[in-house]
Amino acid sequence: MSINLSKGGRVNLSKEAPGLKNAAIGLGWDVNATDTGSGFDLDASVFMLGTNGKIPNDKYFVFYNNTQSPDGSAKHMGDSRTGEGAGDDETVQIDLSKVDASIQEIVFVVTIHEADTRKQNFGQVRNSFIRIYDLSTEKEITKYELEEDFSTETAIEFGKLYKKDGEWRFQAVGNGYKAGLQKFVDQYAS
Repeated sequence: MSINLSKGGRVNLSKEAPGLKNAAIGLGWDVNATDTGSGFDLDASVFMLGTNGKIPNDKYFVFYNNTQSPDGSAKHMGDSRTGEGAGDDETVQIDLSKVDASIQEIVFVVTIHEADTRKQNFGQVRNSFIRIYDLSTEKEITKYELEEDFSTETAIEFGKLYKKDGEWRFQAVGNGYKAGLQKFVDQYAS
């Protein structure tokens, strides 16, 4: 049975899904019927951080223009430009057995492409979630549904995988920012 998390909630994946090797991180959202003159394009990005809280090199920033980490552990499965349809809109696959030993944290961020120019924000988005499931069995392990109203925010850190005592854990973060993807690049770049 899947564990539903609230903001700040944590789950030990090693205990809840013993032997989990291939995890899929599904991110989803729906756009409200508002007319901003442009379509919404939300983008999922992944920052794989070392103990210093920075990416070891640019290739550990995984997104639609760099779909795989250099260690082969993280794979972005493609950019959904509309977010239409039910279920996951974008998916990142993580092979936990391949994650470079220097990586201690994997942060999942969703930003609205050209939010300022298009006058868009997460207040116009609903049903946002991040979930983790076992890729081999498709069994959902945990899910976090963002229920807050992010009326001015254009970027959200949905959650993060992190290593503690040699075990992978997940934390539901749900922090919103009035910034774009560049804010995270600046924050996490070496």
